[in-house]
Amino acid sequence: MTALTEDAFLGGRLCVAQPARGYRAGADPVLLAAAVPARPGETVLELGCGTGVASLCLGARVPGLHLTGVERQPAYAALARQNAARNAIALSVVEADLAALPADLRAQSFDHVLANPPYYLRTGGTPAADAGREAALGEETPLALWLDSATRRLAPGGWLTLIQRAERLPALVSALDSRLGNAAILPLAPRAGRPAKLILLRARKGGRGAFRLLPPLVLHAGDRHRSDKDDYAPEVAAVLRQGAALVWPEG
Repeated sequence: MTALTEDAFLGGRLCVAQPARGYRAGADPVLLAAAVPARPGETVLELGCGTGVASLCLGARVPGLHLTGVERQPAYAALARQNAARNAIALSVVEADLAALPADLRAQSFDHVLANPPYYLRTGGTPAADAGREAALGEETPLALWLDSATRRLAPGGWLTLIQRAERLPALVSALDSRLGNAAILPLAPRAGRPAKLILLRARKGGRGAFRLLPPLVLHAGDRHRSDKDDYAPEVAAVLRQGAALVWPEG
């Protein structure tokens, strides 16, 4: 990894270095961070933190969090540490595979675990040419193992928050087990009347509540893109530009 870009998030509140070629964070980790119901002073673990965008967006919104990220790619882990330092947000980054976490991390539990697992199965499709991008987007570790690792790291009553492609929903739901309850799925639709392409999941360790499929959050206003300016719905623009929390609909 050589060439880097400097990218602004949250309307310029964060400045993040990312590889010019490779996996590049966009709106997805910002939406993920906005969905985490964290409160000041709580502990947070991000599995597969990449360059740190989701954790840093969360840290910018909620003061006083104890943030830890796990990233298996050394170059991305190094960038996450640098990005945390330059934005003055405390983030401890552990270079490890989530399937083989170090003993000291396995001994800890967290109030929140968040993750943006790779979106694409590699039983079909074409792998990305860049190795870093492929590692971030092409599934090697099964989705069920992501959920198991996350659940094991949660304290009783802790919350798992995860973003994933809508087409992976069957695998995601089948990976939920009795350790997690109060599970809710929020579909993210690009425009009104269009199928959701992404979903957000929240579930609570030890929760007793029933599974809920929520009404979709529509990301963009209007029936199509009409100009060079972005056309995010107001509540989505507040998340992406001002670092607001994502308020989940009731249902």
